[in-house]
Parts: sequence; C-alpha cells; structure tokens
Amino acid sequence: MFAISLGDDGAELRPLEPWRAEEFLAHIDRGREFIGQYIGLAAAATDIESARGFLQSYAEKQAADGGRIYGIWQDGTLVGGVLFRVFDTALEYCEVGCWLEPSGAGRGLVTRAVRVLIDWAVLERGMHRVEWMAAAGNTASLKVAQRLGMTRDGVLREAYPYRGVRHDMEVWSVLAPQWRDLRAADAASAR
Repeated sequence: MFAISLGDDGAELRPLEPWRAEEFLAHIDRGREFIGQYIGLAAAATDIESARGFLQSYAEKQAADGGRIYGIWQDGTLVGGVLFRVFDTALEYCEVGCWLEPSGAGRGLVTRAVRVLIDWAVLERGMHRVEWMAAAGNTASLKVAQRLGMTRDGVLREAYPYRGVRHDMEVWSVLAPQWRDLRAADAASAR
C-alpha cells in the first residue's frame, strides 16, 4: 500500500486497516496508560478481536465516506495515529484526532501527520471547517492545535465523562481560507 513520508526522520503515514489489528494491538499495549490518559482508544482495543473491530469500524466509515484512520510509523514501528473521527461532506466539516505511544511523543509526528490530513480534507475534498477537540487538561494536544494555526473556538464545560471525571473539552478549528493562507505562508517561508 502507500506511505506518505512525514519528513527525513523515517516517519511515515499509512492507512491503518483491519489486517493490521495485531500490530495495532501491540502498539496500544505498549502505550496503553499513556494513550488512555485522555481518550478511550486504549479501552476500545483490549484484545485482537476488539482491535480488529475498531479498525473495521473505520474501514466501514471510510467506505461510507464518513471517517478514516491512519497510523504513524517511525522507522517501521507503529507509534501512533491520526484520524477523521467525523467526515461530513454535506456540511463540509470534519473532526481530526490523534494518539501516540510514549516513544512517539515530542517529535512533531502528530503535527506533521495532521497537516497532511487537513491538506487533503481542505484542498482535495473541499472541507470548509476542520475541528480539533481535546480535554482542557491535555496540553500536548492543545499545543498541536496551536502549532497547526487553529483558532480556539471555546470550551464545552464538563462535556466529556471519562474515567469517573467530567472533563472540559476545548474546541479548536481552522477554516479553509485560513488554511490556504497558512499553507501559502509556509511555502513562501520555505523558499
């Protein structure tokens, strides 16, 4: 299948398909507690059957043009991923999300991978609004939204019950005209 280089450090973005369930589960097992700090993904893949089922649900979303999931590989090892949790072509809106195991953190992998997803969503698929939602305490995730040039739209107070606590959720977004301007500025500064 295809792989998109995320830079000269050996990082790649690839489709994360059901046939990769064993590799996905091993990755989740390596980072279960770290991944599960703010998101329920770690609880969604606890054995090979649930891992395959989770990936199959995204294969079905992709087939219906309602979502997609990709893995981030560093030097041949799956260390994280990004996804379109929601992909609504009628409303021209999508929501991106991410996760990483500890070995992938601090390298800019998510920022680079999400940039690829937003480019595709806006420039290829015509999305007008791309959202990013993160628990208010998830500073690493909020910093990604900032690095991507997103705007903080607001806070959904106590909107996300997780592990017995109701978390505030921050909503960030970038609109297509903003994204095009940001990418043009990036291209100009790279010259």
